[in-house]
Amino acid sequence: MIEHLKIKIFGRVQGVFFRYEALKKAKELNIKGFVKNENDGSLYLEAEGEKENLKKFLKWCRRGPILARVEKIQFEFNKEIKNFSEFKILK
Repeated sequence: MIEHLKIKIFGRVQGVFFRYEALKKAKELNIKGFVKNENDGSLYLEAEGEKENLKKFLKWCRRGPILARVEKIQFEFNKEIKNFSEFKILK
């Protein structure tokens, strides 16, 4: 069953290829949605996919790419499906 996941990631997450690596991981896990930089220095993601794949994606987001330093993560699973067609990096 497809679920929706909202994630906000704080720490050193901009300028460290986090969005690009999240795109690669999402494609690997067949997850659709988007990732974007926020003005406060955090990242915001919305993702849709099978619950197990979303859990794997969330686990990856807690670490991120090698140059990132994740300090805090907020997330929420819900049933609000937006039917994304792909995973995108938004500007």
